Amino acid sequence: MSQAIAFVDAAGALEETGGILRYVLVFLLAMVPAVEPFVVIPAAIGLGLDPVATGAAAFAGSVTAVCLIVCFQEWLVRWWRRRFGGAEDADDGRTGRARRAWERYGLAGFSVLGPILAGIHFAALLAATIDGRPRRVVAWLAVGLGAWTVVLVGGSVAGLSVLGLS
Repeated sequence: MSQAIAFVDAAGALEETGGILRYVLVFLLAMVPAVEPFVVIPAAIGLGLDPVATGAAAFAGSVTAVCLIVCFQEWLVRWWRRRFGGAEDADDGRTGRARRAWERYGLAGFSVLGPILAGIHFAALLAATIDGRPRRVVAWLAVGLGAWTVVLVGGSVAGLSVLGLS
């Protein structure tokens, strides 16, 4: 439900802007939890933005968010523990799915599955906390985000084409 609301909000914001500001907004929206590339890419392409430029802007925004999360990982973990207590040890919901993916597939597999299972932001925080090698975490998450960006752009273009809207 929240992603449907995020989709409508993202589409509305993109409709109200024009020119290059639309791509700047795609960059910024890709950094926002709940919007992320999974919402902003289909919304932007559906509104007629160039698919390649949209994908590049969304990818850049997502990787920027991942870099910031990895850089401030220790501070974010302390904040999370103060706010939610021991919730990071839960074995249900997003946390449980993400931890099981990490245990089964390691950093490389988690970089592809994490954004879908837990969201980009939580996946970056979890990977940085578990792995502890910031450059490696950012590199692998960028690979995963790149793969998802290609899938989302291709799927959005194909979906619009099938519907006769492109």
